[in-house]
Amino acid sequence: MIDRTISSIVQQLGKQYPVVTVTGPRQSGKTTLCRAIFPEKPYVNLEAPDIRRFALEDPRGFLAGYPDGAVLDEIQRAPELLSYIQPLIDERQQAGHYILTGSQQFEVIEGVSQSLAGRTALVKLLPFSVQELQQAQQGIHSIDLQILTGFMPRIYDWDLNPSEALSGYFETYVERDIRRLAAVRDLTLFERFVRLCAGRVGQLLNLQSLAADVGVSHTTARAWLTLLEASFLVFLLPPWFTNTRKRLVKSPKLYFYDVGLAAWLLGLETENQVRRDPLRGNLFENLVVLEVLKHRLNQGKRSNLSFFRDSRGNEVDLILEFGADLLPLEIKSGATVNADFFKSLSYFKSLGKSQPWESALVYGGNDQQRRNGVHVLPIDRLHPFCDQVAADVLK
Repeated sequence: MIDRTISSIVQQLGKQYPVVTVTGPRQSGKTTLCRAIFPEKPYVNLEAPDIRRFALEDPRGFLAGYPDGAVLDEIQRAPELLSYIQPLIDERQQAGHYILTGSQQFEVIEGVSQSLAGRTALVKLLPFSVQELQQAQQGIHSIDLQILTGFMPRIYDWDLNPSEALSGYFETYVERDIRRLAAVRDLTLFERFVRLCAGRVGQLLNLQSLAADVGVSHTTARAWLTLLEASFLVFLLPPWFTNTRKRLVKSPKLYFYDVGLAAWLLGLETENQVRRDPLRGNLFENLVVLEVLKHRLNQGKRSNLSFFRDSRGNEVDLILEFGADLLPLEIKSGATVNADFFKSLSYFKSLGKSQPWESALVYGGNDQQRRNGVHVLPIDRLHPFCDQVAADVLK
């Protein structure tokens, strides 16, 4: 088992809260993580039809079989259990009594917020990070190969061919999750929708244009996008504004939780294809944005990420907010640093409304340096740098 950075956080929360809820994409390692951290607890998979039927038909009898709690996997398959868990944990007052996992964030969080408000800790586990792979000596040195492979644990645990594994992953997702979550009548159209989303990775989301290209209504496109968010396929990065209200109404940027899946949806099968693809820069940006998000979530914190873009098209790829302090990050896939890489960061600094604490450029090269007052970082130095900035801000 490759050690997960979030393990210590989950272990700590299990000593503080009666329930710990771990959400994340399918096959991101939730079950493996929870069973490793809480080996003394019985494991119950609510995907199994007979077990789920028992839990739904006789919830009190089902829970009585686990007087010392349990790891309940895929809790969204039996959300009614949450209402019966609440009085039990209130009565027993025991930390770490139930450990819940779920692959659909909206359903799980809705159920948790209604029944277990204040009684559970919520954490999100995403696929492997670059840091986790390097610590396990499974890091991939080629950026193009990393984009192609992605970060899904099963690919590394079983040494699978990424294209075959991601094909099976997507087919399973469509068959199991989409049919269950919504009545999608035309799966072919839905698959086309997802592939066209991959073609817009790292770009501003224009639902009207996306719907027109797929051949569905704007309402349908919005519903399908919500499904992709709910099941941890896509991540929407909000724009940064000094006025928080505006952040909620402007167009976000679209990314995939796993860059390997985005590459597979684009039909990429070899490193050479990735290297020559016009969306290579967008895929590298997807990789970096999700690395920063993983690092944040693995510390048990919420996302503090956004991006800057003005009406004239000036853009900074990523803004990290530490209270009133900002860390702008520009992302370039090129391995050679040139002067153009710094233009967006210089423009953002010239605005003077919110001076950045530090500025950084994440690029496709290997050397860490400082140029024009900007930290230039290879992707494997990103996490230590963000940690140092966060520590400096808190001083």
